[in-house]
Amino acid sequence: MAYLRKKSMEFLKSFEVPAKNPSEEAQRRWREAVGTLVKNRRRRFRMVPDLDKRSQAEIERRNIQEKLRVALFVQKAALQFIDAARRTEQHTYPLPDIARRCGYSISAEELATIVRRHDSKGLRLHSGVEGIAKKVAVSLTDGVKSDDTGVRAEVYGANHYTEKPPRTFWMYLWDASQDMTLMLLAFCAVISVAIGLATEGWPSGMYDGVGIMLTIFLVIMITAASDYKQSLQFRDLDKEKKKIDVQVTRDGYRQKVSIYDIVVGDIVHLSIGDQVPADGLFIDGYSFVVDESSLSGESEPVHVSTANRFLLGGTKVQDGSARMLVTAVGMRTEWGNLMETLSQGGEDETPLQVKLNGVATIIGKIGLAFAVLTFAVLMARFLLGKANAPGGLLRWRMEDALSVLNFFAVAVTIIVVAVPEGLPLAVTLSLAFAMKKLMQERALVRHLSACETMGSASCICTDKTGTLTTNHMVVEKVWASGGAQTVSTAKGFDQLATSVSAAFSKVLLEGVFHCSGSEVVRAKDDKITVMGTPTETAILEFGLAVEKRTNIEHAGAQKLKVEPFNSVKKTMAVVVASPNAAGRSRAFLKGASEVVLRQCSLVLDGSGNAEKLTEAKAKRVSSAIDAFACEALRTLCLAYQDVDGGSDIPSDGYTLIAVFGIKDPLRPGVKEAVKTCHAAGINVRMVTGDNINTAKAIARECGILTDDGIAIEGPEFRQKDPDEMRELIPKIQVMARSLPLDKHTLVTNLRNMFDEVVAVTGDGTNDAPALHEADIGLAMGIAGTEVAKENADVIIMDDNFSTIINVAKWGRSVYINIQKFVQFQLTVNVVALMVNFISASFTGSAPLTIVQLLWVNLIMDTLGALALATEPPNDAMMERPPVGRGDNFITKVMWRNIIGQSIYQLAVLGTLLLRGKSLLQMDDDQLNTFVFNTFVFCQVFNEVNSREMEKINVFSGIFGSWIFSAVAGATAAFQVIIVELLGTFAGTVHLSGRLWLASVLIGSVSLVIGAILKCIPVDSSSGPSDRRDGYQPIPTGPNAV
Repeated sequence: MAYLRKKSMEFLKSFEVPAKNPSEEAQRRWREAVGTLVKNRRRRFRMVPDLDKRSQAEIERRNIQEKLRVALFVQKAALQFIDAARRTEQHTYPLPDIARRCGYSISAEELATIVRRHDSKGLRLHSGVEGIAKKVAVSLTDGVKSDDTGVRAEVYGANHYTEKPPRTFWMYLWDASQDMTLMLLAFCAVISVAIGLATEGWPSGMYDGVGIMLTIFLVIMITAASDYKQSLQFRDLDKEKKKIDVQVTRDGYRQKVSIYDIVVGDIVHLSIGDQVPADGLFIDGYSFVVDESSLSGESEPVHVSTANRFLLGGTKVQDGSARMLVTAVGMRTEWGNLMETLSQGGEDETPLQVKLNGVATIIGKIGLAFAVLTFAVLMARFLLGKANAPGGLLRWRMEDALSVLNFFAVAVTIIVVAVPEGLPLAVTLSLAFAMKKLMQERALVRHLSACETMGSASCICTDKTGTLTTNHMVVEKVWASGGAQTVSTAKGFDQLATSVSAAFSKVLLEGVFHCSGSEVVRAKDDKITVMGTPTETAILEFGLAVEKRTNIEHAGAQKLKVEPFNSVKKTMAVVVASPNAAGRSRAFLKGASEVVLRQCSLVLDGSGNAEKLTEAKAKRVSSAIDAFACEALRTLCLAYQDVDGGSDIPSDGYTLIAVFGIKDPLRPGVKEAVKTCHAAGINVRMVTGDNINTAKAIARECGILTDDGIAIEGPEFRQKDPDEMRELIPKIQVMARSLPLDKHTLVTNLRNMFDEVVAVTGDGTNDAPALHEADIGLAMGIAGTEVAKENADVIIMDDNFSTIINVAKWGRSVYINIQKFVQFQLTVNVVALMVNFISASFTGSAPLTIVQLLWVNLIMDTLGALALATEPPNDAMMERPPVGRGDNFITKVMWRNIIGQSIYQLAVLGTLLLRGKSLLQMDDDQLNTFVFNTFVFCQVFNEVNSREMEKINVFSGIFGSWIFSAVAGATAAFQVIIVELLGTFAGTVHLSGRLWLASVLIGSVSLVIGAILKCIPVDSSSGPSDRRDGYQPIPTGPNAV
């Protein structure tokens, strides 16, 4: 046994793949290890990527990128000459009649070509962006009219990409029918019908064969229906993944529309982290930089401005903001061509799918050995009997051929039952169910493995703003002109307004409205709204209130230069041609309080005059900042400086205007969610860019920061060497003033130094490396940029920390549900194999017919997976530690239950087979039917038993899973139909009420056996696990009820 166990463990090492970014070598290794022992390759590997097809798609993608690289970066004279010659030959692009009738004067092909080829000369020939806008009949100020979008989509195309048509039910039916063992059985059934008709005549001679064929058809139909339902769930998830909203100006108003509703002529607003939704031309903007590596493969960022106006769909905005005129959409863009190749080959398999492929392969080999052995024993007994009969081995009749055919069919059916094709597919079923439920709970799982891995998460590194807090911000307090006021109350706001002069208010309002990445817009109903981040929105709403209260409006000014907010500098800056700066330019700086304060040398008093910022005054400002932070307020400083000429942004010498204290309340339920994490053995760490005092106040309020934990600032953390980090990281609960690089370093060290399974949240473009590095990257759906979402595994659509806990709970549910199913299926496997082999050895025949074995296979495979793999999670799942990286999937607890139940069932069925006729006074047909009936009810009750692997109460929440109840009820009902109504085809006879009751009672004893087994204490851990969080595995035995 030790030798077999060692060999099995060595074999299963081939089935180890990482959860994220597995290498092609690892993927091919486990496929080769599976070998040829697969009943239905089309179905077994349906959810596994086709590596050859993926390689071809990668080659095609590189070819497209190479073509783009040539077009974009190597436009030499020869290429320009070829393009010029081509244009000379064609003269002009023909304008379609429909475009002319609709008032457009440029064709879709010409528009697309100008941007795709970066044709500056062609753009000048059309009088630049303004000329193109006229030719597509759009105002660069008001955008397209909503009523025209349908016409534009008809003339210039819709922003949709060519996708593979969805698979139909008939395709899944065809896949299910490709099972080699079922084909062999169908062949045997046809031969059986032919021989039966020849020997027994019509209709009795066809019953056995037709019964087999009908059962095969039932198996194929149920399998195909289950697979098709899964595909519909994944199709819905794919639609959700592709939903991207962009901001456009239409009908003169700024609004959000789906990326798929973008049309040629749309004015699109782009900012950091956005994905460019289509090809277009730069209209205006500031410091606009895009990353074209997804298209061209070139990592060098591209600066887009009036000198280089071309923007390609699919590229990412790295910096700045801009407006873009859309010129080509859908398949007329290079991104559209690339999209066709990106989806080829399927999604990577999950570690659990691979592990269970390994388990299925080992069990399949054992099953094949038993099938061959059973066939050999049956044939040996038959030949011995034949040799002793008159005529010996030389005299063969049709009945003898039918017997041999039946032996072969029984052996094939044993392989059907023994090779658990459903094991890897049960993972897919469970993940599809969990992902659909999570989508309803506001979490979109982008990668299958993430849902599975989240159940093993031992650490969550979370942002503060919007995740732990509501992200509904208001300016609570303001420090200005030497004092702090609570401006959230009418009295405090009036006191601030009356304590400062009109000159001060003008400077304040200029800074608030011009030094902002957000925008005040008027909707169709004349309602004024602010579009932008919650922090910017709070400050602009404060500015609007000041304007209303003081009747002073901010002065309009041309922006000369904008430096958008940068998470490294933690500031944003702008230079404007202010009418209040006596002919000079005015620079405004806004950002992290301590950063801005260090760059100030003056401070604005209540009269609007600048005073020297002495050390004493700077200390008073710092004290006000600390006081705000200790009240859990986000703090921002606003400063200005008048500069001579040019548009350079100064690095110091600013005049401090005000300090804002912004309130962002804790989300309801966060305290309870953090408490749940701690109970589940999951450490929660807050990583934020905010002031350390603000971070500590929020962390204490929600239970993250405890007495034995520490809070540290990013700059201090960065200076630690590896040895210091090894000692420090386990104690870190809060990291404030952190850079995205700090988050990446923390995640990397947690994974490498401490072997933690790390989930990390992120919303900004700079969070992408940490999201990619973590075991599970969690992007925010509301505050998150498209770059962050693209690098994430899960998108938290409501930005709520409690939703992250739901993902962890469902992840654990997937893992535990698959363990339940494996325990159930292995028990059926062991009993079915042993019963057939023992019966063949002692009686010379198999007690279960082919039809009966196929029915048992349906119960333990498709129906068993449906019942056990779709059970919803319960709160008890979050009261145990997470599964470690190296833990074995089949635990000692599972082996205890499998072995115990198998021994009971084998003892009962063996007794019935050997002594059943004398004990129960019945003939052979009744005995075989009774054995079959008892065997099935043992499985039905063992299915109930498998709902809880460690707790005695297996009925808890049973009606909360209607699928389980429906499957168990349907199994019992169909068993009655098979025995009582389909006996001719299934090889069963009528059973009396006494025998039915006996079958149910013997099966129900499985529940008692299960309870007794759970009183036997075993180590519930699944492998050696050196945990650092102090959590112990949950107890087993009667106390675990």
